[in-house]
Amino acid sequence: MDLSRFLQLTLLLALASITTTAPTSRDERREPTRITWFGERPAFSPNGSTLAFMSKSYGDAFSYDIETGRISLITQYPNQGYLRVQYMPNGDLFLIGAREFEDFAITREEDMEMWILKPGSLEPVALGQKIFEGVAISYQNSHIAWANTAGQYPDQIAENETIIYEADIRYNATGYPSLENKREVIREYAPECLAEPQDFRKDDTELIYNCYRITEESRVADVRGVNVDTGEVTIYRNVSMEYNEVEGIYPGGEYTTVESAHDQEDPDDNYAIEVWRLKLEPNSQDFVRLTWLSDNPGDKAGNPVVSPDGKYMSFSLGKALDEPPGAGYGLFLLELDEP
Repeated sequence: MDLSRFLQLTLLLALASITTTAPTSRDERREPTRITWFGERPAFSPNGSTLAFMSKSYGDAFSYDIETGRISLITQYPNQGYLRVQYMPNGDLFLIGAREFEDFAITREEDMEMWILKPGSLEPVALGQKIFEGVAISYQNSHIAWANTAGQYPDQIAENETIIYEADIRYNATGYPSLENKREVIREYAPECLAEPQDFRKDDTELIYNCYRITEESRVADVRGVNVDTGEVTIYRNVSMEYNEVEGIYPGGEYTTVESAHDQEDPDDNYAIEVWRLKLEPNSQDFVRLTWLSDNPGDKAGNPVVSPDGKYMSFSLGKALDEPPGAGYGLFLLELDEP
């Protein structure tokens, strides 16, 4: 590790050791606790005791121990920077990153790959599969879903297509992981729908995904689900000219969290979003706001995830700026009420 990177990581860890509680609001809303002063895209471990998160886009992965507040560096080896980190059900870490960095936007669009890192290991294993944005990981087994576009495979996928696939991550006798049983789940076509999978539910028979409808006039998103066996699609939230991006699901799969601009001045804009709870029923009207960071002008909430026991939600502080998706400036922990 070179000296400049060592000093940068040391500074990040020092900042992270400072925690505080957000000021109490005037209307007795339950307020979150700020647990770090840097970082984005939190993900709970299978037992809920730890959060993995990214320091920044093209950064390193860290872990946060919820009981002790201790922050540790996960990716303790030279790398080109990662965009995402999540836990597999067996405790391994799923990373999304590129072998080489070319350009912030081009590398993100064309060169992101899947990697598996065993805790404590200094050598991740590439699964030999490129990926568009995020991954859905089963809570029950090593089953995943992801999307690909022409950006990653221009010789296989049409310019306006998104294909969602699912597959298993299998381990051989020596513990070496590989991607097996890959199959197509659904194809969507822009500008009507640019698809990104988010979570499995109903014993992995349904995949919840985002449908982005991006045009020159607006940037909106819908919450959808697809039956992975029949291809039948269910629309859970589709509001004209409103941005609704589904994120972390609740245990049991009846509810999910959504990044939404529902009550903002520009509801088709993702620059002032908050976190909402959505009941997953067709054309659901059960929609409850959970965060209020935008009470401070210029702030927003994003990338929410719910703990395996459903008692807590973690999310990151974002800024209402023209920044890369998911950019965060610290993590929060919020105690949840029963839906």
